[in-house]
Amino acid sequence: MLTPARLPLVRFLLIAVGAIFSVPLVAQSEKESSEPEVAWHDVTTWDIEGREWVDEERYSWFDRFPKRAEGSVTERVWELSRATVGMLVRFSSDTDTIWLDYALSKGVFNGVNTSPIGHSGFDLYARDGAGEWRWVKSAGPRKQAAQIEMVTGLASGQREYALYLPLFNGIDSLSLGVSDGSHFKPLAPRDIRPIVFYGTSINHGASASRAGMVHTAILGRWFDRPVVNLGFSGNGRMDAAVGELMGDIDAAVYVIDCAPNMNAATILEKCVPLVKQLRAAQPDTPIVLVEDRRNTNSWIQPERSAHHDANHAALRQCYAELRAAGFRDLYYIEGDNLLGNDSEGTADGSHPSDLGFWRQAKVFEPILRQALIGR
Repeated sequence: MLTPARLPLVRFLLIAVGAIFSVPLVAQSEKESSEPEVAWHDVTTWDIEGREWVDEERYSWFDRFPKRAEGSVTERVWELSRATVGMLVRFSSDTDTIWLDYALSKGVFNGVNTSPIGHSGFDLYARDGAGEWRWVKSAGPRKQAAQIEMVTGLASGQREYALYLPLFNGIDSLSLGVSDGSHFKPLAPRDIRPIVFYGTSINHGASASRAGMVHTAILGRWFDRPVVNLGFSGNGRMDAAVGELMGDIDAAVYVIDCAPNMNAATILEKCVPLVKQLRAAQPDTPIVLVEDRRNTNSWIQPERSAHHDANHAALRQCYAELRAAGFRDLYYIEGDNLLGNDSEGTADGSHPSDLGFWRQAKVFEPILRQALIGR
């Protein structure tokens, strides 16, 4: 008779025998047989929002720029363009669980200003019963390639989902999994012109806690419109090569937010030519110029405050010159209160926290709403 005191010894012997003869234990077999059945859907079999130049050759299907851009933009911009910031996958399903099967391009999952969830993770939203976008779940990377259960226990019913892709990492492959037997419908990009943002590490998403909290993503949900994010950390400098690529996009509006990576001299050198370049490519597309945000500790750093003053004056001069030259549908966003006025809107004085991104989106919203009238 096996007494409770002898049970641990018996289990030890079973484990040892199983290890010697490679015989799985009953408990392991039961676990394997109870694993859920998953229906997998490769997202490259339809298209995703935030991915332009869809018919052109790429190194990776998920690259922001086509292959031809490699020889025109700077080496660093090209490298950064391989991140999936701004891209989202749309689908509809009544599944109770959502899985991800992903392979990231890089094995580094965070940066100086970004957490793993923001840098290399996935961020899921869904429409509620009123049709509003609401956050569902985020998933940080466990390793460079994995299958993970992102969320389970979802309420019954068919609903629309949007999955934001990583801010700073790239993707080699991605499939969505739903419970076998549930309904799944891939949703193509919405047939409406996107808002195109060109900017710096702030535009790129540093230091959002997750991909859906960047101001570009927030504004995309508020306006219920596709977004193209051309943020390049440390390298948003009003480059003509980027402007040439932007001109290919039939945008609803262009937002140029590069001043944080520039100084007064380079703003005066590059801003007017970039606006003229975009207007020549897309004559009817509104253009929004955004002043340099103020570092939240510049109130106590006079040299930094003077730098912002000079940047603001330079951009205002460019705006005035363009208006005097007859440019219309040209809009301007001031930078003083982009992050609030209480010094609480950033992670490091420069890069917005989630609070800072929300505040920035609130400043952008009325100007963009005006620019988007009739578009």
